[in-house]
Amino acid sequence: MSQSERLVLATRYRLVSEIGQGANGIVWRAHDDLLDRAVAVKELRPPEELSESDRVVFYRRTLREARAPAALRSTSIVEVYDVVIEAGRPWIVMELIEAPSLEQLIERSGPLPAERVAHIGRRLLEALAVAHRAGIVHRDLKPSNVLLDGDRVVLTDFGLAFSSGSSSLTKTGHFMGSPAYVAPEVAAGEKATPRSDLWSLGATLYAALEGRPPFERENVMATLSALANESAPAPQNAGALGPVVTGLLEKNPTRRLTQARAADRLERAMTGPRSGRRARPPRYRMMVVIGLIGATVASCGIGATALVVGMMREGSGPSPTAAAGSAPAASSSAAPAGAADSTLVIRARDAGCKIFVSVPGTRLTVLSNETLSVGTARQYGQPRLNAVVYDAAACEVWVNGKEQPAGTPGQRKSYTVQKASS
Repeated sequence: MSQSERLVLATRYRLVSEIGQGANGIVWRAHDDLLDRAVAVKELRPPEELSESDRVVFYRRTLREARAPAALRSTSIVEVYDVVIEAGRPWIVMELIEAPSLEQLIERSGPLPAERVAHIGRRLLEALAVAHRAGIVHRDLKPSNVLLDGDRVVLTDFGLAFSSGSSSLTKTGHFMGSPAYVAPEVAAGEKATPRSDLWSLGATLYAALEGRPPFERENVMATLSALANESAPAPQNAGALGPVVTGLLEKNPTRRLTQARAADRLERAMTGPRSGRRARPPRYRMMVVIGLIGATVASCGIGATALVVGMMREGSGPSPTAAAGSAPAASSSAAPAGAADSTLVIRARDAGCKIFVSVPGTRLTVLSNETLSVGTARQYGQPRLNAVVYDAAACEVWVNGKEQPAGTPGQRKSYTVQKASS
């Protein structure tokens, strides 16, 4: 048993066994004798070569690492319980999460399925949103700082985090963060912002999908060079997550996905097509205003100041202008006699062929407002006409002798036509 394992911190936190270690310290499994619960304790060991002033900065950063998550409340952010100074070193007491990191999972199993990566991304976005609302930027989001405890995703290690109200503890000329996951603007010397965290999130999701970060090279300098000079490669395993990852890896921070837009896109990727929902009613766009009506038209119930407006469902059927020049569709019967000389002809193919035909002008002249019997045709020779067909599948329409494409059941079509010049 090592000397550290025999330690009891602040007379209550008894170290049990080592969980893991990194460049600046060791994480221990421990027991809180006062509250009788298991905890994790992070022992910070500053490098031996640090000067006294640098050691002070190191300790201050440790306290900041504890304060940052302690001020936040989210199930996706590790909970910090206490900070202890013992044996000349700082120790951070936090909740014990006995789960692998995202980095360990990638190393063990390779790239993760897009569905799981989407879930991880959504939880990390929530954690970042909580931190950013509190004015805290993490600055070191990467797979090793993400723990996966079943469906719970936990962001840890706020050692490089800073808040808008705290002074910077980064020395000039010292690169802080992980080169493979740092935002390009931060690598170039600019101040980290919430959008820098979003870049790091994009690089983390890319690594989860592809098994490696987007700009990782053989050494730090090569990685930073690629980050500065190369475009982010498109992920090959992203599926519906592709636009999310590429949007987060936009090098220009002002064009990078915001937290809200990234969350929306992730939700869409997670839920997929809404196949079980009722179809939305068709959207309609305004086609043409026929004109102001000068008098009440009793036969169609239109008020004196109303506007008669043609409507066309978006994405279906030709526009009125295009309809006049369209090739004729196959017809079950020949055109009515005189159709070639008429401006407009409408014939009922099936029951339900309801039409409204008018002559535009300051005073509206209504020619037809009726439902035609099957086989019945109406012909109009006026130089200018407006028409509405309420069920395009039930009516056959000829404009200047040319049959118009049939519509779909229940589709409303409108026509604004002018007599062809002879």
